[in-house]
Amino acid sequence: MPIRIGANPIGWSNDDMPELGGETPLETCLAEAREVGFEGMELGNKFPREPAALQRALAPFDLACVGGWHSISLLTRDAEAEFAAARAHLDLLKAMGSTVFIVAETSNAIHGDRTRPLSQRPVLQAGAWAGYGARITDFAERILAEGLRLVYHHHMGTIVQSEADIDALMAATGPAFHLLLDTGHATWGGADPAALARRYRSRISHVHTKDVRESVRKASDAGDWSFLDSVIEGVYTVPGDGMIDFTAVFRELPGYSGWVVVEAEQDPKKANPLQYATKGYAHLTRTLRETGLA
Repeated sequence: MPIRIGANPIGWSNDDMPELGGETPLETCLAEAREVGFEGMELGNKFPREPAALQRALAPFDLACVGGWHSISLLTRDAEAEFAAARAHLDLLKAMGSTVFIVAETSNAIHGDRTRPLSQRPVLQAGAWAGYGARITDFAERILAEGLRLVYHHHMGTIVQSEADIDALMAATGPAFHLLLDTGHATWGGADPAALARRYRSRISHVHTKDVRESVRKASDAGDWSFLDSVIEGVYTVPGDGMIDFTAVFRELPGYSGWVVVEAEQDPKKANPLQYATKGYAHLTRTLRETGLA
């Protein structure tokens, strides 16, 4: 399919810290997303998880269901057990016509714990990647057989945070396993998202675009803040409002088709969701035109 621009509701209501935007109705999020021009939405904690109810929620705003985060625990169970645990989410996405199945390993993640600084994030030892890669490839093949492409969301505070982590995971996995390129997590994790796009172009099937405020990232790194404290202080913002060169990133994705999603978690009381979504959408559409992808 051609490139379509979607949004994640995390700019309106946060999943890891529900009190951020907790008072915002789902209908406000959807109406504002449609007003900006987005074609689809990823799921969040306020969305119905039954196909008919979800369709009723999205239809008035003419928004597609892009997909939604699914936490996996393949460090602690095998692919068969993981697949059984994913059944309800998989069936929902299939019913909604989604094409990607977004996952991240969270069995030992710390990104949702404000008491844990990022220096305490879990690290997978070199000898463990092969076994983990085999299990998640098995899982990805099962998902692909159901008609969806598994895409892995590298994320701060998890076992796949740094450039070395991403490289190790990609090397340990087979062709059914694809990457969700997240510009914000890549940059904060120490990687160049344009270099990742170039290296793994053939295995990137979903893109999250958020920007990074360099001054906040430096303060977080120096102070060893938690992930959520960093978010509250504004480490992330929408494309065009931070340090990332999105033109360089998209120049490394020739021929990409699929969803490009604005997913920039912020405190909505500090960063008005509609205003920032509008700014991010404008920068993203301009960048896609300039790089010949739109």
